[in-house]
Amino acid sequence: MKFIGIIPARYASSRFPGKALFVIEGKTMIQRVYEQAKKANILDDVFVATDDASIENHVKNFGGKAIMTSADHQCGTDRCHEAFQLINKDRKYNADDVVINIQGDEPLINPEQIEKVASCFKNKNVEIATLVRKMDNVDDLVSSTVMKVVIDKNKKAMYFSRSPIPYFRGLDKAQWLKKHDYYQHIGIYAYKASVLNEIHLLSPSSLEKVESLEQLRWLENGYPIHVEFTEHTSHSVDVPEDVNKIIQLLNQPKN
Repeated sequence: MKFIGIIPARYASSRFPGKALFVIEGKTMIQRVYEQAKKANILDDVFVATDDASIENHVKNFGGKAIMTSADHQCGTDRCHEAFQLINKDRKYNADDVVINIQGDEPLINPEQIEKVASCFKNKNVEIATLVRKMDNVDDLVSSTVMKVVIDKNKKAMYFSRSPIPYFRGLDKAQWLKKHDYYQHIGIYAYKASVLNEIHLLSPSSLEKVESLEQLRWLENGYPIHVEFTEHTSHSVDVPEDVNKIIQLLNQPKN
């Protein structure tokens, strides 16, 4: 089984246009993501999938691999699908190989997270996988920008939401984390190539439209999502103000 990492990176962003090329402590966002991904030993190759020539040229200039995709994609999965089709013109990869969708706005992604999600496919029945982390912060629990997930006893996702789920009736939210385990969704996805071809054809679902979470489309259409646990949190850059947090983390003394 082979693993290919694809980093979707579009230029347009309503809250932070051009963030892929934003320089953080001497390196652009996309270069930081790419270099972190390359540290994952499990990956056979890594590509940036973009719709912008300036991003493509920048990636190639720092020695990375990039591929141009359509500007019409509405989600990262669709961009990954097109990129994989273009990358795989020579049929180097087969239906059971795995595409890992690495978020292009997480410059501090830990390579162990990539290896962890890849490890899920030791189970031949796994078709889609992602990561979760046990929550320890009430602010994150109630934040609509931090995704939550409920999982079953077989480590399959039951539902994803921007709201804190489950709702702990009769208890103040400040106490919820002390009484129940809540999980943050870490936004890295891995799919068998054959399944990526299938979910790419699905129309947006009603739950997806309500929550604005594409993974609900897969659940609503009966595709199970396997979940693995990680201790590493997620630090995405959604708005310019988020960069300050990244800089602080970069400058923390290393143990």
